Amino acid sequence: MNNEQIKKEIQDGSTSLGIELGSTRIKAVLIASDCSVIASGNHEWKSTYKDGIFTYDETEIWQGIQESYKELKQVVRKMYGLTLTNIGQIGISAMMHGYMAFNANDELLVPFRTWQNTITQDASKKLTTLFDYKIPQRCSIAHLYQAMLNQEDHVKDIDFLATLAGYVHYKLTGVKAIGVGEASGMFPIDLATRDYNQQMVVAFDQLVKTEGYAWNLLDILPKVFVAGEDAGTLTNKGALLLDVSGELHSGSLCCPAEGDAGTGMVATNAVAMRTGNISAGTSTFAMVVLEKELSKVYDAIDVVTTPSGELVAMVHVNNCTSDLNAWMSMFEELLATFGTKVSKHELFTTLFKKALEGDVDCGGLLNYNYLSGEHITEIHNGRPLFVRKPTSRFTLANFMRTQLYASFGVLKLGMDILLKEEHVALDCMYGHGGFFKTEEVGQRILAAALRTPIALMETAGEGGAWGIAVLAQYLTNNKKSLAAYLSEDVFKESQQIVVQPHEDEAVGFDTFMENYVEALPVVKLASEIISE
Repeated sequence: MNNEQIKKEIQDGSTSLGIELGSTRIKAVLIASDCSVIASGNHEWKSTYKDGIFTYDETEIWQGIQESYKELKQVVRKMYGLTLTNIGQIGISAMMHGYMAFNANDELLVPFRTWQNTITQDASKKLTTLFDYKIPQRCSIAHLYQAMLNQEDHVKDIDFLATLAGYVHYKLTGVKAIGVGEASGMFPIDLATRDYNQQMVVAFDQLVKTEGYAWNLLDILPKVFVAGEDAGTLTNKGALLLDVSGELHSGSLCCPAEGDAGTGMVATNAVAMRTGNISAGTSTFAMVVLEKELSKVYDAIDVVTTPSGELVAMVHVNNCTSDLNAWMSMFEELLATFGTKVSKHELFTTLFKKALEGDVDCGGLLNYNYLSGEHITEIHNGRPLFVRKPTSRFTLANFMRTQLYASFGVLKLGMDILLKEEHVALDCMYGHGGFFKTEEVGQRILAAALRTPIALMETAGEGGAWGIAVLAQYLTNNKKSLAAYLSEDVFKESQQIVVQPHEDEAVGFDTFMENYVEALPVVKLASEIISE
């Protein structure tokens, strides 16, 4: 689309805006009707660890949204000489799962509990048994039930239970609504109705009744919508929350709020069966669209849905690049100490490429990147560890390769269940996230881990913010299925880079994982005896 066409769409208000609140960045993306990017804006943030809880302050949420929107708006003015006043469609996405509980006055009852928290083990196990359905610790219903088990005083006052995306959507539209993919991270979904599983709702309400609370579960959960359905419009108050200047008009259509897992699937065209995607950033998760139900419940596998309601197996890992980033920051400091300044891009690119020079089994080095706990390996507290034997080949290349392998160590344990035990068929996995920025390296490491081709889409760099903008645009193109719309309209001419697994690297990764699993008791011991 040329500049004149884009300017006309901005003036006509036929653009779509997507905002995603990720773990380390809030990003806003404005797209044209053909889903090409017009402008974007960013705001960096990070969680705080307070009173044993990973959280983000409520004021930070809105400051970050407003800053990212303001930057986007400035780009529109600079590039096209126009003030952004009308937007056709808007979508909100955020970190999936978590717990935001509000009273009848819309007051947050306890600090936002993010997906990073591993404090709901008792609730997770009891609900999994009750439902005969995997309920992960980060699931909203696990947080709610844990609060009930802990007899937290705020539970009796809950009027609305939301995820971060659901909360922001509500403040912008006045509608308590989320997409089915995001809803599946709050409570199990019935695939036939694409709504909360009624049998499980009844079972949970029995627990609520036993504890004497006045509310029922459906009283406090947001309504479930599927992709393409109208989930409200931007109100005057909502417009002011986005654009504090008051220049943005109300009335934009809003698509159902979705989690970053769902928007990542959209951004990589991975909503059809036999496809999947892997997001690799602060956390990492794999989403695999299934052809049939799994044979049994696995503790390492969550069952969620696509934004249009198809069954998805999800392997979620709390830790991916944070420990790696910490090592890179130390290397940056080391270079600065000797008076050498390099850009972060050059530092990461150089050292990522150096990793490919290392031994395929990492020379006997091991790394555990656990800044927070990991439910799959049953490590409850984050204690990053780097381990080597006196006979290990301790070189820079092996060290870096170890860091990259470790970023996908826990993910591989979960994916091996799907690929080796459930024999899930995969034609290709699509990668997105910061881990894949260095050409080829991240793809080769992941291809070796999964023995599966790994593809990168040219649009994947825009991430979930672009994905939720596409879901917003889908409101005007919802006569087709979401999978058809993405394949036939959005990605019709998109380019992709596919890397096949190297057999020697796959064998080396397997050797690394044998050592990794063998030494896990050391990590568990460290998590138990090294105090906060």
